[in-house]
Amino acid sequence: MDRIEKLCAEKNLRMTDQRRVVARVLSQADDHPDVEELYRRAARLDANISIATVYRTVRLFEESGIIARLDFRDGRSRYEEATDDHHDHLIDTRSGKVIEFVDEEIERLQEAIARRLGYRLVGHRLELYGAPLDPQEAETL
Repeated sequence: MDRIEKLCAEKNLRMTDQRRVVARVLSQADDHPDVEELYRRAARLDANISIATVYRTVRLFEESGIIARLDFRDGRSRYEEATDDHHDHLIDTRSGKVIEFVDEEIERLQEAIARRLGYRLVGHRLELYGAPLDPQEAETL
């Protein structure tokens, strides 16, 4: 049983064969696919699955807190497994590639900013958008 399918079982979600396919595709994803990409991958495993089924399943998994929806300003909602492990994202504006990262310095700075403004930080989401450095720029680093 895949990670996401286990989470569905823990939340007592009824699992059809097609929901299992979507769960498997999401569990195996090492990127942040949108629904259309999830559908393409699921259709390779089950030719009878419809895009409507994928949309409904994604919505159910999101509402159940199993997956998280991410919007990276490109007009497409992307998805990843919802976990307690915090990470931030760097989005390549040329290719659309999403890179996950954790930076302790950024985490400390965010905490310090919240305290300075009179708040206790209870959560945040950081998205950086960048274009790859040209070779000449990279040499100066």
